[in-house]
Amino acid sequence: MMSNRIRGLLAKTFAAAAMAAALSLTATVASAQATGATPVTKTPAPKILVIDRAAILSQSKVGQDIASQVRAYTTAAEKEFKGESDALKRERTQLEQQAAILSADAKRQKLEAFQKRAQAFQQQVEHRQELIQGGVIKAREQVEQALGPILQGVMAERGANLLFDRNVVILGTVDVDVTPVVISRLNKKLPAVKVDLVMPPKNMLQPQPPAQ
Repeated sequence: MMSNRIRGLLAKTFAAAAMAAALSLTATVASAQATGATPVTKTPAPKILVIDRAAILSQSKVGQDIASQVRAYTTAAEKEFKGESDALKRERTQLEQQAAILSADAKRQKLEAFQKRAQAFQQQVEHRQELIQGGVIKAREQVEQALGPILQGVMAERGANLLFDRNVVILGTVDVDVTPVVISRLNKKLPAVKVDLVMPPKNMLQPQPPAQ
């Protein structure tokens, strides 16, 4: 499905924002004692918070809104291209059936014409996929801008200096998951974002598999 290539892009939103939030908090420096001792830089004890990026994506209003728009674009594209796709399938079947009775020259001409038509159709489909991909990337940037300060704020409020995704946590004895708080604040700050059909940056284009 066309939408499967888009979902992977959304997950990257929260990884980038979480990293930005973690890096924004700097280590503290202890003050020198009254005796005039030379100041000593101390490494602060780690205080960890955890977020579930997948949950933020699936449960936040903006994540659901982006996914809904992608599904709508994908469904519309599939309906739009269905007629041409079915016609190409019928033409291929006819060529296979006529292969035994056509002359070599006639077979070559029909095959070349079919291949050109099939290639043109594949380019149309790929272009639409790229537009949807570009829209998701643009929407992702807006989510990152909203999510980064939220994560920074939660970390500052709780005195945290490390933020991890739940996927990297193997075992824990305390509940340090702040995902519900992050989702709640993201819902208020950015409940929706428009996914426009735009071309993505060239370095972010994903290769498309050959048409079936």
